[in-house]
Amino acid sequence: MERDDFLAKMVAHRQNGLIKVITGIRRCGKSYLVFNLFYNYLLESGVAADRIISLALDDDAFAELRHPVRLGEYIRQRISSKKEQFYVLIDEIQYCYRLKRDSTDESLVAPEDRDSLYISFYDVLNGIQRLGNVDIYVTGSNSKMLSDNLLSIFRGRGDEIRVHPFSFAEHYACRGGDKNDAWEDYMTYGGMPLAVFDSDEQSRRSYLANLYREVYVKDLIEHNNIKDLQLLENILDALCSSIGSLTNPTKLAKTIKTTMRRSTTSNTVDLYTQYLTQAFLFRQAKRYDVKGKKYFETPYKLYAEDVGIRNARLNWRQQERPHLMENILFNELIRRGYAVDIGVVAIDNKKNGKREVRQHEIDFVINRGFDKTYIQSAFNIDSPEKRERELLPFRHCNDFFRKIIVTGGNEKMWQDEEGVIHVGIIPFLLDHKSLD
Repeated sequence: MERDDFLAKMVAHRQNGLIKVITGIRRCGKSYLVFNLFYNYLLESGVAADRIISLALDDDAFAELRHPVRLGEYIRQRISSKKEQFYVLIDEIQYCYRLKRDSTDESLVAPEDRDSLYISFYDVLNGIQRLGNVDIYVTGSNSKMLSDNLLSIFRGRGDEIRVHPFSFAEHYACRGGDKNDAWEDYMTYGGMPLAVFDSDEQSRRSYLANLYREVYVKDLIEHNNIKDLQLLENILDALCSSIGSLTNPTKLAKTIKTTMRRSTTSNTVDLYTQYLTQAFLFRQAKRYDVKGKKYFETPYKLYAEDVGIRNARLNWRQQERPHLMENILFNELIRRGYAVDIGVVAIDNKKNGKREVRQHEIDFVINRGFDKTYIQSAFNIDSPEKRERELLPFRHCNDFFRKIIVTGGNEKMWQDEEGVIHVGIIPFLLDHKSLD
């Protein structure tokens, strides 16, 4: 799998003076992107192999380089010229541990400055980047690399390239066959690379379930020092069950109390939800008032990074196809580079002589630069009432931005008499220019 969109991002960010930090949910293909696809691209573009310094710190062959000073010395020794451009590719950078500086009297250092007593890979890589003829790319996983504040660690010298699981287009390129069958498969098993390539159904289910239990949950516990594992499990189940639904910490706390017989506070739920978004398992979408041009803090929606992992978490229950389609569409819009919000349109009605204002939802309001589009995710529109419900908020936006209804299935793109574009989810996802 070529993963052209992410490779193109790496090429576009090449030699921009920043440390490229390749982030994303674990096992989504970050290492393969850097150490196979990008490495081969560099060779094909004329970079000599001896100017590419490639290290996998989880390999015991490089165990000595987990020492930050030795790592820096090794890289500097490999940079044999000040005139030629070098590339440093480091996998699993979190294996490089912090080292305390022996020459400093700790009693003289203020508590808020104690981090300066240690040298870490952040210091080493920042120093090497200053040489000017070195371009650095790092990947990381496990507990030390889950924070969405990772770029701040590089003190303004970090540049994030976010990697996602396979899109439906990538999934179909791998598996082929009938498009409708492929779509059903993708809604069930998602886009984690090893799950896509595996042809055995039971093996795929076991892999995804173990990935959640043995990797993601353990990372969350380690990174955030979580003591209440059961509460974490409850919140995970509640979030997986409510993808595509409006929620907030208070509502989630009530759900956990009602359905799981467990009391907790909205503040605790909010904290755990932040942990889950920082670990790239979920992404939050805020509500945006289309007419008032403002955001609502709550309620919001949370979408799973991969629907296969979400389905595995719920033991393959609650596979509501409309919600899964909405989740997949949201992920596709994000990976195409759009900022995605949930649209809210206030509509005035008069009922029995009284004025009534009701809020109607547009599933997605997307922006990229000055380009704005409204999108409704409608699994089916099999009645005049459903069609009217989807079109109503479009009619009250009072602007001329493009409006699209994405339906389930393989319907080709067409435009109705009101100028609204209709298209099936399958051709929409397979055509990367469907929003051009």
